[in-house]
Amino acid sequence: MSVSIIIPAFNEEQGLERTLGPLMPIATQKGWEVMVVDDGSTDRTADLARRAGARLVSHPENKGYGAALKSGIRSASHDTIIMMDADGQHDPSQIELLLSHMDRYDMVVGARKKLRGIRAPGKKMLSMVANYLSGMDIPDLNSGFRAFRKEVAKSFLHFCPNTFSFTTTITLAYLREGYGVKYVPVDVDRRVGRRSTVRFFRDGYKTLLLIIRVIVLFNPLKVFIPASVILLLFGVLFTIYGIIGFHRVPNTGVLTILSSIILFFMGILSDQIAAIRRERHLD
Repeated sequence: MSVSIIIPAFNEEQGLERTLGPLMPIATQKGWEVMVVDDGSTDRTADLARRAGARLVSHPENKGYGAALKSGIRSASHDTIIMMDADGQHDPSQIELLLSHMDRYDMVVGARKKLRGIRAPGKKMLSMVANYLSGMDIPDLNSGFRAFRKEVAKSFLHFCPNTFSFTTTITLAYLREGYGVKYVPVDVDRRVGRRSTVRFFRDGYKTLLLIIRVIVLFNPLKVFIPASVILLLFGVLFTIYGIIGFHRVPNTGVLTILSSIILFFMGILSDQIAAIRRERHLD
């Protein structure tokens, strides 16, 4: 199988050395392309990639994890793409495990068996929200170790942000558009080198907003209809309470019922607009 392996890297000289060490012999034997996207690093990341024999794509300045992946996907020579992190967490010997499912699925994700550290509760919360909004079980929402087809992924790049939330967005995009996604349990090591720049409160909040925005794009009714029903029930109950308790129809009840109706039709309109946007892009 013709494979391009994309490794986004920003100041990952320590982790990259541990990643490319076992990866390059396997890739050379299999005839795979290994591409390191240097996202404006100020350390020896680019030099290590060249010395190891990897193909180097460089950004003149730091643009973000998602931007590095976009550059790698657009520059990849082969249609089957493996993305993995540069911090030494992923085992190159497990690439074959992902590829073994690519004949039946459009994306295969290496789901981490155990999420370590303080961010684990935040990731669990975000996964619960994503599971509800997407209507599917997502074992690992933002795993950086996955396989997919280049042409399918390119159709979603305009939706994906340039930040670390790239993986979250493309996962939801695949699921909402009906593509087959397979989750395969994998073991990961502790990261090597600099500390992760992901922060629970700062980036977790951004990711939560991103999940809602993406689902509104792919399935707006999932957001608007529940909110409309809640407002309608509250308005009806408040109106009944006003009639029974004060013998008059309260203005708040009427306004709440009208708001629920407006919200319902906004959901219908948003759903139609989202469908038109997707159809135009796919055409």
